[in-house]
Amino acid sequence: MRTRMIVALLPAFNEEKRIAAVIDKTQKFVDKVIVCDDGSTDATYEKAADCGAEIIRHKRNCGYGAALRSLFARAMTLPAQAFVTIDSDGQHDSSYIPKLTVPILGEEADVVIGSRFLLGKDSTPAHRRIVIKLITGLCDVVTGNEFTDLQSGFRAYSARAIALTCPTRPGMGASTEIIIKATKSRLRVREIGVPIYYNGDRTPPVESARQFIDVINSILFPFLS
Repeated sequence: MRTRMIVALLPAFNEEKRIAAVIDKTQKFVDKVIVCDDGSTDATYEKAADCGAEIIRHKRNCGYGAALRSLFARAMTLPAQAFVTIDSDGQHDSSYIPKLTVPILGEEADVVIGSRFLLGKDSTPAHRRIVIKLITGLCDVVTGNEFTDLQSGFRAYSARAIALTCPTRPGMGASTEIIIKATKSRLRVREIGVPIYYNGDRTPPVESARQFIDVINSILFPFLS
């Protein structure tokens, strides 16, 4: 029996094919699952509801960061000691949730990032690896950190970190915005190796470019403004 509460936060957009399996597995390692259905046009909402998850529903698609913001806002109302963000597309292994949350529950870290590059079994497509390394390297330069995977959506947070790092950017730049906020707040950030499983879906080139620009802006804006 757990003596401390762990809550999973799942941003989701059009994931009707995978979200039920993700929720079912995640529920084995947490006390509560909250899904933000970010304006899905498929059966994501119904599938998540059938699994017993609490659901926040956006009327329209607002973006990954907007979904995280809604999830963080809800998390701040809960008496939990650890929160885990995990993608709804099945790329992350929920059985690693305990590895991410142990440093949080032990008060050894405020944010724990699940890095796909630390296990020595990296199956990341080459084009994606290059982009992630570029983004992470740039963020490391401007913050003075030495991280490996700042685009990972598989993370654990303390309640304090949730309150201090709630993102404002609506898009993919929220991932780096959170870490920049954590660094400025002098939170303790760690990385732990986790596997990742790619499902073969490809983001359209135009959307990929837009996401890349948003992430770069999220890194540079706080230091240039």
